[in-house]
Amino acid sequence: QVQLVESGGGLVQPGGSLRLSCATSGFTLDYYAIGWFRQAPGKEREAVSCINYSDSSTIYTDSVKGRFTISRDNAKNTVYLQMNSLKPEDTAVYYCATDLAPVCLPSMEYWGKGTLVTVSS
Repeated sequence: QVQLVESGGGLVQPGGSLRLSCATSGFTLDYYAIGWFRQAPGKEREAVSCINYSDSSTIYTDSVKGRFTISRDNAKNTVYLQMNSLKPEDTAVYYCATDLAPVCLPSMEYWGKGTLVTVSS
């Protein structure tokens, strides 16, 4: 059974940092792309970042480029999202997801339940 479990969210002041984790099980992480998405209150869900399997190439939405870094540790079956220089507009529930495909796709079939990130002073 495919499972993804996010952790690491919380309350942080503007300019602060958080590292989100996505623990996976039920499949071999080595072979698949994993994406991070977020949904802010009253807004649609948006793609934040994704890491491909083949060459571990990464994709970022423009608003987080230079601030967020996605990485993977296949031995730990975990994907991370390091978030620096956080802004109030980064406040959202963050989800990791996969379509069990080797490359990043715009839609995903399997989702975690999310972790809340609140950026506020």
